[in-house]
Amino acid sequence: MKRDLQRLSNERFDLLVIGGGITGACVARDAALRGLSVALIEKNDFACATSAHNSRLIHGGLRYLRNFELGLVRESLRERRIWQRVAPQMVHPLPFLIPLYGAGWKARAQLAAGLTLYDVLSFDRGWLPDPAQRLPGHRWLDKRRALEREPSVDGPGFDGAFEYYDAQMNSPERLALEIVQDAAAQGAIVANHIAADTLLVRNGRVEGASVADQFSDARFDIRADVTLVATGPWSDLFLAKALGHAASHKLLRSKGIHLVVPAMTRDCALTVAANGGHFFVLPWRGRSLLGTTDTAYSGAPDKVGVTERDIEDFLAFINAHLPSARLKRSDVQYFYAGLRPLVDDGSGDTYDASRRSELIDHGKDDGVAGLYSVIGGKWTTSRALAEETVDAIVARLGKNVRKCITSTAIIPPPLAGGGAERSDAGEGLSNLSTPPPPNSHAGAFEFAPSLKGRGEDILGFIRDEMAMTLEDVVMRRSGIGVLGDPGQQALEDMASTMATELGWDNARKRAQIEAVQANFRTKAAA
Repeated sequence: MKRDLQRLSNERFDLLVIGGGITGACVARDAALRGLSVALIEKNDFACATSAHNSRLIHGGLRYLRNFELGLVRESLRERRIWQRVAPQMVHPLPFLIPLYGAGWKARAQLAAGLTLYDVLSFDRGWLPDPAQRLPGHRWLDKRRALEREPSVDGPGFDGAFEYYDAQMNSPERLALEIVQDAAAQGAIVANHIAADTLLVRNGRVEGASVADQFSDARFDIRADVTLVATGPWSDLFLAKALGHAASHKLLRSKGIHLVVPAMTRDCALTVAANGGHFFVLPWRGRSLLGTTDTAYSGAPDKVGVTERDIEDFLAFINAHLPSARLKRSDVQYFYAGLRPLVDDGSGDTYDASRRSELIDHGKDDGVAGLYSVIGGKWTTSRALAEETVDAIVARLGKNVRKCITSTAIIPPPLAGGGAERSDAGEGLSNLSTPPPPNSHAGAFEFAPSLKGRGEDILGFIRDEMAMTLEDVVMRRSGIGVLGDPGQQALEDMASTMATELGWDNARKRAQIEAVQANFRTKAAA
């Protein structure tokens, strides 16, 4: 996978996708598989923002049932099964416990009813060729059995726990990259660190975008019959700048933080209800991932981060509602913040706002033909959103293309992850290599502090996976950074390897190290 700026600037495409998060990646792959000519650009790195900074779950959205969003829950549960089928190297079953503390019979009965409906809506959870991927229904565990299953749920008034199943991603940023790689393998021209400055508009029609390479003075136009804006929390801001006026559809940004701490559970995740909300304790790579908060965010998306107050408040909240936690600031090994781009319903309530998506035809809504955008949605339903989007674009183009196959076409892992032969017909998992254990990284590795002998891995990230910065390698290609600061020496070693390959001078090398280290510092309070 190479950045081919010459082809981007010289060819005309059926579709230009602006935004390389999970939505843009899925659209590019779907369109390329159908036979459209596709260009995909991302101003930073693929899946570097919202698509990486989440709870790492592929889930049905149990809590959406309380808002009676049965359609969204059913869609999410169907898509959960599809992800398990097409990306088994990255998506695996995860048992959850919902502990109850002095809840009373009424609360227990309501939760049992909700979980029963969840089971009914996920009637196809066993329709998978691999028995290890099939999910059982929920069950009630009395106090004794629940404590045998997971001692950490003990506490005053503990009555027992409900057990149910959802699915977990080992690494959303790696899975998104594999989708981009498959799009490229199908003929899409993809490039990270290419920023769209303005849209090319002629006679009321968008014909692509004027873009800039972030690593040179190169500026050029990418021309396409249809342009899709899939920039997540930046979408309304980009469209307002590009169109010269506010777009017709509004976004509500919700900030969620996550904390990585030493392992708090054995192998179960916990869903803990608290004050009308909830939080997760998720087993992940030998640690626990705690998430998430949900607060309205009005600042610049590029400036989002975690403050010390964020960490202090979240730890206090967890300690108050999970008696065994007893977490301290020193337990926090890593933290991150992400922005959810929610469809603005006017309420200002980010927690209860729908996680539905919208596909917008700006020819109809803003009088600018050839321009679409997608807002809202969630990781789990990104494939379905891409299918809907490409259906609309194909209809607009009037082209005769192949059918959508992304619900069955297996996403090949990179060679470093064990490799897999493609199975467009979705004929089970017989062509796949054995998936890695749940807490491993397909295609990634753990660095030794000195990185001795790992230079070839870094070169592979650069040459084969379009890693252009040290942050690309540390935070996304290797996965080392999401476990905490790897230390000055490790960063120096990695930066030296990259500097030799990419021709960085000492000033550039130092700037690259500083950019990575910023990921491990909290932000000043606004």
